[in-house]
Amino acid sequence: MFFVGIDVSKATLDVFIYQSNYSFIVENNPQGFSELLDIICNVAKCTVNEIFICFENTGKYSRMLSVFLHSNSITFVMEQALKIKKSQGVTRGKNDKIDAKRISLYAYEKRDNLTPTVLSGLKIDQIKSLLSLREKLIKHRTAYKNGLSDLHDCYIEGENDVIIETQKRLIQSLNKEIDEIEKHIHNIIKSDERMLNNFKLLLTIKGVGQILAFYLIAFTANFTLFGNARSFACFAGIAPFEYSSGTIIGKPRVHPFANKQLKSLLNLAAQSVIQIPGEYSQYYNRRVEIDGKSKMSTLNIIRNKIVFRVFSVIQRQTPYVDLYKFAA
Repeated sequence: MFFVGIDVSKATLDVFIYQSNYSFIVENNPQGFSELLDIICNVAKCTVNEIFICFENTGKYSRMLSVFLHSNSITFVMEQALKIKKSQGVTRGKNDKIDAKRISLYAYEKRDNLTPTVLSGLKIDQIKSLLSLREKLIKHRTAYKNGLSDLHDCYIEGENDVIIETQKRLIQSLNKEIDEIEKHIHNIIKSDERMLNNFKLLLTIKGVGQILAFYLIAFTANFTLFGNARSFACFAGIAPFEYSSGTIIGKPRVHPFANKQLKSLLNLAAQSVIQIPGEYSQYYNRRVEIDGKSKMSTLNIIRNKIVFRVFSVIQRQTPYVDLYKFAA
């Protein structure tokens, strides 16, 4: 197997073949991708089936390359940039050629542990893009809402009517656009039977609403990317890990590297369910008020409970049944 590292930029791909110690540059377009394979095969004297390509996930810049490799059945890993950076230790100097060489070294050293990337599919990509757009619109809406609040607090009534009315119209327009995006996401889910079935199952879990269900389906590729709830909890940044050394034993903590949007949504879900009389609210009140535990650690436990129930429901393919309400 020949290990190839690629540093992806908007216009070009810097390529390094590890075994041949050979570097070159091609354009980041379909013509450049075909040239890339021809050069690798000629230099390494191999077939495309003997190539293992590794590159960083740079979003839209690496998307065309990943689709090309996937459609041509070429083994590749689209890795998180942070993973590659952390594996390099102390480094000095940086340019595209050096980065490509370091990525190829990463692929060679981690070859036994790397899992080839499998693309999630067009529908999942569409949902992710729509959710990303929705986040931007919500940020704009929040900015206008905050602007309205500031105008009411700082100025005399009637002094800035034009500004207030303009921002109100913008907020109404953004509300309509956000609703349209959510409807479009729902239509995409309805067009896929398995996705729709999983979506309906998610909504049976207390605390999981439509938006959280959208994100769960999108970032698990309809529950094909994560083998269990614990691995997804790590991805979302809600899985606590032990921190101890020798006689020093620290409290288990969650890691700061996480999908912040998912973590925020799970936190909102946990905060909402403790307001409803039932199992979660009783657990929260008992642990905080009677046992004296911290509110944040208790909320994090509830976030994990929701995630584990999500994966249980999907694995069983049966709706969640709240047994607590049947308890005497």
